[in-house]
Amino acid sequence: MRAFEKAPPDVQEILSKPIKDLGLKLEGSPIERLVQQLYRELDRKGLTRFRPLCYLSDEWGCPSGEPVIGIPFYLADPKLARLEKEMNDLEDRREIMMYLRHEAGHAFNYAYALYKTPEWRDLFGPFRRPYRDQYRPVPFSRRFVRHIAGWYAQKHPDEDFAETFAVWLTPRSQWRKRYRGWAAMAKLRYVDRMARRLRAAEPVRPQGHTDITVEEMETTVEDFYKKALEEQGQSVALALDTDLVDIFPVSRRKKKGARSAADLLKENRKALIDKVTYWTGVQRPLVLRLVESIERRVSELGLRTEVRKEADTLTEVATYTTALAMNYLARGKFGREERE
Repeated sequence: MRAFEKAPPDVQEILSKPIKDLGLKLEGSPIERLVQQLYRELDRKGLTRFRPLCYLSDEWGCPSGEPVIGIPFYLADPKLARLEKEMNDLEDRREIMMYLRHEAGHAFNYAYALYKTPEWRDLFGPFRRPYRDQYRPVPFSRRFVRHIAGWYAQKHPDEDFAETFAVWLTPRSQWRKRYRGWAAMAKLRYVDRMARRLRAAEPVRPQGHTDITVEEMETTVEDFYKKALEEQGQSVALALDTDLVDIFPVSRRKKKGARSAADLLKENRKALIDKVTYWTGVQRPLVLRLVESIERRVSELGLRTEVRKEADTLTEVATYTTALAMNYLARGKFGREERE
């Protein structure tokens, strides 16, 4: 578990405080302008009667059947955002808008009760299908759109609709061109048709009930992150040494034109996690643990990399990490164990 002592002094001051006592508000926060951008995008699509309530919560989400959007509380405060970036991964502006559009898709579905109709079920599947955190996607299937990292639309019919709505809503997505010839086009046309039909209609369910709000979060900031890390699990145990020495073959004695391999990986950690998650569909927390384990072992071994070959080295690391992730999908574990 990461040491909170490494956090800056101004961040350490809030670690022991209950989250509900931090006075966090959506209004006036850095995230508010992105919520307003979401509303403008809905306006441009003609959905002027659809305004899902956004509120600060413990994570991204849209409670089942409720046309509201929960936004992680740490996005409302710069100090908390810095802590989130250190402890996990902080969403950038592009990713925040992707999540907002996705959750808006859920909210639109619930606001107009589309999931109750036969046409929705025929296109997307039964809404009451059980959710599975661990699902096995079919990579590159043209029955589903691509939006959030991984093959997320394949997780559940409700997620399929939300992802389809998000692609349709995204400015300049060129969905008609991009998905021409795909089976997913029928779903996109359905969203487009429903949006045109309902643009002047009042939602069947105009307001919804929120899940846990920031005003109800009694846990302290430190305990929140400790619990999150415990749920994600500890480091991934892998027999990596031989592989990593092959990837980073620079002798420890060779100092000129070389630097720490761990520094290289740390600088590119987010991009590596983003791409591996996107193309493999392995859940982001698991990819994060995998990349951190590689980074930690590289540091322990004192491995170094040639500066002039950094681009090639990163390509090899990305390929290697992707191979481990695909092994996880196929076998339920990232790599070989020592006894093998």
